[in-house]
Amino acid sequence: MNDVPDPVLRAELERGLAALGLAGALADPLLAYLALLHRWNRTYNLTAIRDPRAMVSLHLLDSLAVHPFVRELGNLADLGSGAGLPGIPLAIAVPALQVTLVESNGKKARFLREAARTLGLGNLRVAESRAEALDAPGAFDAITARAMATLADLLAAGAHLLRPGGRLLAMKGARPEAEIAALPAGWQVVASHPIAVPGLDAERHLVIVGRAPG
Repeated sequence: MNDVPDPVLRAELERGLAALGLAGALADPLLAYLALLHRWNRTYNLTAIRDPRAMVSLHLLDSLAVHPFVRELGNLADLGSGAGLPGIPLAIAVPALQVTLVESNGKKARFLREAARTLGLGNLRVAESRAEALDAPGAFDAITARAMATLADLLAAGAHLLRPGGRLLAMKGARPEAEIAALPAGWQVVASHPIAVPGLDAERHLVIVGRAPG
């Protein structure tokens, strides 16, 4: 992949965006992000997925499939953001959403800052920190992560970041019944949604966790 988007890549992305109810105009900034990721990945090993066509479905569309659940939020922290997933695609698709990418690895954090600068994303900031060490108590409407850890581990790392009434939006494959059963006291599943990702024939679920009443 060079800096000129492959027409096949663009067509696949535009079909996926249409299937998700998103504007085709998002293809340009998303492909710019993909080109940057592909270029940096040669040196920084940001993702094990090397094929740009696979990145469209497994990275871009997989991240964007949860966009309906973040549109009403003011802000969101993406824990263990890595290459910026799902945070960067969501920041592109929902410009009113303030997204903080939480990433402790210095090389990955450098890439994330470069992506925010290159893409001109004023609603994106990078916190080079472990989630549990981030000093922002009660600062976020929601925290999210893509297959980073168990639900209990995500809460252990990031629950302090949630405002009262804030939610964990956990992106999972199959519905994680064992993880749900192991939620710590005081937390409950508020909702669990099967997610259809265009071009991906695999189970995906968004599990929404909140504080239990009382």
